[in-house]
Parts: sequence; C-alpha cells; structure tokens
Amino acid sequence: MDFVAGAIGGTCGVAVGYPLDTVKVRIQTEPKYTGIWHCIRDMYRRERVWGFYRGLSLPVCTVSLVSSLSFGTYRHCLTHICRFRYGSAEAKPTRTDITLSGFTSGLVRVFLTSPSEVAKVRLQTQTQQRRRSSASWPLGAPPVCPVPPAGPAPGPKYRGPLHCLATVAREEGLQGLYKGSVALLLRDGHSFATYFLSYSILSEWLTPSGHSQPDVLGVLVAGGCAGVLAWAVATPMDVIKSRLQADGQGQQRYRGLLHCVVTSVREEGPRVLFKGLTLNCCRAFPVNMVVFVAYEAALRLTRGLL
Repeated sequence: MDFVAGAIGGTCGVAVGYPLDTVKVRIQTEPKYTGIWHCIRDMYRRERVWGFYRGLSLPVCTVSLVSSLSFGTYRHCLTHICRFRYGSAEAKPTRTDITLSGFTSGLVRVFLTSPSEVAKVRLQTQTQQRRRSSASWPLGAPPVCPVPPAGPAPGPKYRGPLHCLATVAREEGLQGLYKGSVALLLRDGHSFATYFLSYSILSEWLTPSGHSQPDVLGVLVAGGCAGVLAWAVATPMDVIKSRLQADGQGQQRYRGLLHCVVTSVREEGPRVLFKGLTLNCCRAFPVNMVVFVAYEAALRLTRGLL
C-alpha cells in the first residue's frame, strides 16, 4: 500500500509546488535574475501565468509513478533490512536503517526521473534560449543589409513534453535523455536519505505521549521540515543538474559535471551553488506538508478498510 499512498501524495505535492519550481529553474540557469521577485515579475510580464506552468503535463503524468516508486522502495527496503538484521519486519528500525533505505529510494527513482527532468528543464527555459539566440549580433554591429522577415517568427523548438523527449532522443541520442543523471544521482541519494530520516525523527518527537503516531498537525510540521532539510542538502547538485540539462539548446557550454561545477563557480562565485536555495525551501515546506499528509491519510484509510 506504500506504493499507492506514495503516488497519491506525490500527485498532490506537484500540484502545489510546480509554479515555484519553474521560477527555481529559471534562477538557476539564468544569471540575469537578481532574485526571486525579479524572476517572477519578468516571467509574468513576458509570459503571463502560462509561463509558470511550462512542462507541467509530463511531471503530472510521471510524478505519481516516481513518488510511488520512492515511497514503496523506501518501505520495501526498510522491511527487508529489519527482517535481515532483527528477524522481524515489525522490528523498530535504527536511524542507520532509515538512512540506508532513503538513500536507496533516491537512487532508484533517478532512472525514471532523468528523462522527465530533461524535458521539464528544456521546456521551462526554452523561451530564454530563443531570446538569447535572437540577440546574437555583437553590440553596435548589426547586419549591413537587414532583410525584413519573410514570415512570422519561428515558434518554440519544443511543442510539448513528448515532442521535447522525441526531439532530444533524435538529436542527442539516449544519453541526451539522461543528461545530468550523475548530478541527479548525487542530488537524490543523500537528499532522500535526509528526507526520510528527518521525517522519522520529527514524527517521533511530535507524537503525543500514549500514541503510536503523530496527529495531523505533527505530520504537517514533520513533512514540511523534512522537505526543507532535504532541499537544503540537494540544492548545490540541483543547480548543476539544471545547468547540464538545459545545456542542449544551441551551443553546448559544459563538457560534464566537474567542468560545469568549475565553470559556474569561476564565473559566478561559490554562491552560484546555492542559487534557488531560499525558493527551494519556501516551496518544499508546503509541498511536503501536502505530500506526507496525503501519504499518511491514504495509508491509514487503506489499513482501516483492510
């Protein structure tokens, strides 16, 4: 039932957090933005509300599967560890057991999330890429004989998530769909270990005496704080992941993960690795409140029915 409950929780979470995720990706991939509100105002002025929901359809379709895999793998791994170490699946796991199970769930999900992350980032950033390419003439050196355009300006390169995936696969091969996957592995492994461990610890602290589980308020607080801590750990690799995945439109800048890290830090300073941290944390609290409340509610409902 953890697979089902995880799917429900993940779907609820993406509905809450997607607009801020788009802002986060723009801030991480575009040096021109000086802060969250600058990015929001610029996006709204240029693209209106629709701009905040670019690439949403694919995450909505895939997030239930990915969240189901994350929560189900975590519980399945934890059950097997307890059975192996203590002889019973019902034994209370240690914090090491929880950390290892969370780390495993983070690694497993990467194989499903990498293609959808590539499509999401490309769709979220393609407006900027088009503007950048259209302004490629050096300052003060326009064409000698400007020719008026023969027709309307070309539309966006990617017409939607599926078209984006097909285009990337055709132009860049299978490796294009898994661009930034090493950074994604480094991001999700330790962030999901932090995620489940902090939720477990906080839930235990917030459980009223005489009860075995926290109440709804306890789940809300524990889930929100767990999300904030996980994103605090994940943000540096999330920045690198976003830059690598966006780096397929036009001229390619980065040769790999280390080159991306070195180039980004050299050009923008060490602070670049924490771009979007405030936004990630602001987004993570309400999103993961919803995720864990929906997850726990679904689990308790199904246990009651069974």
